[in-house]
Amino acid sequence: MGGCWSQTKDQFDNLEKHTQWGIDFVEKYTKFVKERSEIELNYARQIRNLSKKYQPKKKEEDDNKYTWCRAFHSTLNELNDYAGQHELIAENMTSQIIAELMRYAQEIKTERKAHFHDGRKAQQQVEASWKQLESCKRKFERDCKEADRAQQYFEKLDADINVTKADVEKARQQAQMRHQMASDSKNEYSSCLQKFNQEQNEHYYTIIPNIFQKIQAMEEKRIERMGESLKTFAEVDRQILPIIGKCLDGITQVAESIEPKNDSSQVIESYKSGFEPPGDVEFEDYGQAMKRTVSETSLTNSRSDNKADRSSKGKSKTLWPFIKKNKVTHTGITFTRSYFDLTQNQNSSADTHWLSVLLSVSSQGSNPEDFSHLPPEQRRKKLQAKIDDINKDIQKEMDQRDALTKMKEVYVKNPQMGDPNSVDPRLAEIAHNIEKLQAEAQKFEVPDGSYTEEPSSEVQSKVQPETAESGDEFDDADEEMLPTIGTCKALYPFEGANEGTISVVEGELLYVIEEDKGDGWTRIRRNEEEEGYVPTSYVEVFLDSNAKGAITYI
Repeated sequence: MGGCWSQTKDQFDNLEKHTQWGIDFVEKYTKFVKERSEIELNYARQIRNLSKKYQPKKKEEDDNKYTWCRAFHSTLNELNDYAGQHELIAENMTSQIIAELMRYAQEIKTERKAHFHDGRKAQQQVEASWKQLESCKRKFERDCKEADRAQQYFEKLDADINVTKADVEKARQQAQMRHQMASDSKNEYSSCLQKFNQEQNEHYYTIIPNIFQKIQAMEEKRIERMGESLKTFAEVDRQILPIIGKCLDGITQVAESIEPKNDSSQVIESYKSGFEPPGDVEFEDYGQAMKRTVSETSLTNSRSDNKADRSSKGKSKTLWPFIKKNKVTHTGITFTRSYFDLTQNQNSSADTHWLSVLLSVSSQGSNPEDFSHLPPEQRRKKLQAKIDDINKDIQKEMDQRDALTKMKEVYVKNPQMGDPNSVDPRLAEIAHNIEKLQAEAQKFEVPDGSYTEEPSSEVQSKVQPETAESGDEFDDADEEMLPTIGTCKALYPFEGANEGTISVVEGELLYVIEEDKGDGWTRIRRNEEEEGYVPTSYVEVFLDSNAKGAITYI
């Protein structure tokens, strides 16, 4: 019986230890797979957290216009799917390996216990038969010895002439009885021996081989099950490899979809301001000192002499928004420390009015509702988006109005379904909402791409003087220059960072072409090409005596 465990019939205890070690190994492997599953779950959880951590925030949604941003966001989504596959590995290992091996370990423990119980029982039967044989053997040995002694005693009495015949007869009967007992013991011993040999032969050649064959089959099945589990361990990974490959292919595809030229164009589209580049800077001759007082005639003549030159130069320069460093700005107005110091020390009505304007403007925040703080192109886009949102709200209201109108018509035709007048308050409310939204949409009409500083609120209209219908006076080359009405001296430096204003330095002498109209601004001119507004409290004004409402501001 080559290859049969029956050849190890004398190694019952060792086989018992070996099979127990095999079961322990199954449980050890089950624990290994369980820990591998936990590693996969932890890895998937960390990958998901990493993907979630770098997902774009709500404020970063505009970044999706760039292909490289979209590629990274797609990579995060693919990575999230990648984590899901590792979760699937853990799930399949738990259901296909761990659960099955735990159930199988319990089954094999029960089967092993039954087989070795049968083996021990057969062993006990053989041992009991052996004990019985030994008992019969010892009894036969005793009876034989007793029969020999009885026979010797009978022969001794029979040879002795002094012993009575009755004693001899008694000894003869005793010897015959002992011989009979020995004969019976011999028969019993022979029977026990035959029985034991038969049982022993059956034990070692039938019962034990069968039991060992079952244990061998159980062990081989366990080994085969281990092989299947190891194969499943690999297949669980192999099954998700195509999906992981697709995730990686997706990342490769989005990486290849990045378009540097397109992204570069998006930058231009996002930050294009609509400003025209500045012209050449004119040479300013400071070699000739400006006279402190100039007559109106001389100023007028000077203006007349240079009028042709001004007209030939075409449109005057628009203030370039990037060449001046602004201070804290609110809605197009720059606050300076010197101005606040001045207003704290003076109580003139013009200064008080200007301070109230500044405070009202600062309360609006740095981002006005009409996006006037943005360059023209960006402002146009924001306003268009605002109008689109308002139009959507208008459409919703109109849909509700149509639905209520149909409902009212149904109520009119079928009064039992409802009161038609009950719909009127809601219709009136919707009509009011539509009218309000349409007015708001009209307020945010998208301007053209040119650079214009349109007043966006009442405060801004107060700060900047009224201009001609065509826009800023300084951009109209064909407009006739205003005559000078006096001179002024700059008391403090002022940075004219906003459209329509002009920068001055402390102590500089300038021409006055328009006095303060109560809004806190005085219009001045440096030369034929430079004129604008400065805060009245920043300059000391000397109006000509013949100018209308001549007042000196100190």
